[in-house]
Amino acid sequence: MNEIIMLPAENLSFLFSIYRWGIEVIKTIQVIEGPLLTALIKFITEFGTEKFYMPAILIIFWWIDEKRGLRLGILIIVSAWINSFMKDIFKQPRPYNLEPSLGLSYESSYGAPSGHAQMSLCFWVSMAAWRAEVFAAGVMIGKAGAKPLLRRFLVWASAILFVLLIGFTRLYLGVHFPTDLFAGWILGGAILVLCFLSGPRLEKLFASAGTRSQNICIAVLALAMNGLHPGDRTLPALFLGFCLGYTIMRKYFPFCAQGTIDGKKPSPMIIILRCLTGFLGAAIIYIALRLVFPGAGSFFTHPLWGEFSPFYETGRFIRYGLLGLWASAGAPYTFRRMGLSSSGNAEEPNIEKP
Repeated sequence: MNEIIMLPAENLSFLFSIYRWGIEVIKTIQVIEGPLLTALIKFITEFGTEKFYMPAILIIFWWIDEKRGLRLGILIIVSAWINSFMKDIFKQPRPYNLEPSLGLSYESSYGAPSGHAQMSLCFWVSMAAWRAEVFAAGVMIGKAGAKPLLRRFLVWASAILFVLLIGFTRLYLGVHFPTDLFAGWILGGAILVLCFLSGPRLEKLFASAGTRSQNICIAVLALAMNGLHPGDRTLPALFLGFCLGYTIMRKYFPFCAQGTIDGKKPSPMIIILRCLTGFLGAAIIYIALRLVFPGAGSFFTHPLWGEFSPFYETGRFIRYGLLGLWASAGAPYTFRRMGLSSSGNAEEPNIEKP
């Protein structure tokens, strides 16, 4: 969106007093502003976006643990959808909408809650919990080394510091008020609590259902996401494609990221070839369909196929749905055909899992 339309509630004096406080905090931080620092901050803040999270999740899925990759993928997609939904409900401005001089970077969405704060908390806390679990399991089997507690402390400390660093970059760039960060962290924390408390139970319930029931449930959830927040169809499409692809893969050509090939663990070269193949396939799907489907980058110049085409959102839904399908089904199938993964049972033990 190009224009921020404030809600009437934002005219309340107490809200603007909070905004003014936030602006003063940002001004204090921007005292250290400099071209090199700003360039570094813009680079670091990208680690709080889907440009980092989605490739990282796919690497985990294709390399380390496909089940963990699925869980992280669902967590980040659903969390991002909730964030986008909440932004469009509250319609809160960004600092540079009130004080243009603060804008060292610009975003096309509303401000609160901060997506960077929410996503970084969800991703890095999940990763820290996973690695701490692995270290704890290593203690039980005598493979954690001499200082397992120190390792777990460093994992959690690194995760927390990185979450705080991502939040700092948003303040420095003038794209969020401090309260936007607090809202993002609170929302992300609530999602994590819900995930940790109910996730295992829901996962067992879902696993006990047949493939047809699973696919119907996935489709209904994607339809609900799309209906509740039709402004962005990419996240429901990714959710639909990624989850459907996983159920298809599990039934017809089981993939195990750590499964042996000819009795051996996957070599570094095989892992590299998997990642290159997977990302190349995703790039081909994304670029090819963007050139063919309606939109500003389309080869076709007909008014019904241009930037303002009525079929634009439909094309985006198909494109992102196919990207999700490729990630969890197309790429693993290709790995098998290329001899980059085993053709055995997907339940093969994963050496990374405790």
